[in-house]
Amino acid sequence: MAPDTTPTINAALMAGNRRPLAGYRATHFLWACSDGVARITLNRPERKNPLSFESYAELRDLFVALRHAHDVRAIVIAGAGGNFCSGGDVHEIIGPLIALPAPELLMFTRMTGDLVKAMRHCPQPIVAAVDGVCAGAGAILAMASDLRYGTARSKTAFLFARVGLAGCDMGACAMLPRIVGQGRAAEWIYSGRSVEGAEAERWGFFNRLVEPDALVAEATAFARQLADGPAFAHSLTKSMLHQEWAMDIDTAIEAEAQAQALCMLTEDFGHAYRAFAAKTKPVFEGR
Repeated sequence: MAPDTTPTINAALMAGNRRPLAGYRATHFLWACSDGVARITLNRPERKNPLSFESYAELRDLFVALRHAHDVRAIVIAGAGGNFCSGGDVHEIIGPLIALPAPELLMFTRMTGDLVKAMRHCPQPIVAAVDGVCAGAGAILAMASDLRYGTARSKTAFLFARVGLAGCDMGACAMLPRIVGQGRAAEWIYSGRSVEGAEAERWGFFNRLVEPDALVAEATAFARQLADGPAFAHSLTKSMLHQEWAMDIDTAIEAEAQAQALCMLTEDFGHAYRAFAAKTKPVFEGR
């Protein structure tokens, strides 16, 4: 029997940087995790799954914690009851905001922005499964995901202008043009109109359309493919896709050279080569 060459990692280092999260117990939405694929389900179907102050904060904290979760390798976010998310709850958020002074309003808008930052900086790929209503902050959650599966009956609206707000909310003016193009993003944000699934797919917002009854299953199946892949390499791909927005080409090429060299040091790279040589399917371990 060949000796075990797996390196021993210092326990204190592990405790600070690798934590289990599959067994997380959510308070303001549903959470389930099986074999490295986690599913977040916004679960207020009677109101089309709006967000509250509490769910914003819990989602932000969860995505921050996912940076250290070694047992979660891909994430699906969906809504219950045939809708994705109707945005911030009108009565629980919008009403109270009217009465708040500027410092507390800025506290709120920074919290919502911190949720998007946490989604972009967590290493796991996020697949949004979007059905029905996807409006306001719900559209932002879909936008901030790495991939989006939709349905023909989905209606996505960045409706901030329709409630007297600027369209520059939670990173929309930075991220949406990179997904659908500057002109389409401007028209979508200025008008606040709902874009149906087929048009959103043509624009590139949705990666693909799926029948409603199969939506979550197909999004989860793709997340499973990602989870079964090289997790460390996927995390670097996500990081580079995000960071290279602000890089010139030379800087981006150098950053990718460094990232790829790191991947070549991983055990997964060796697994892939040996599997290729043996004409078998590689089994990736995420390290």
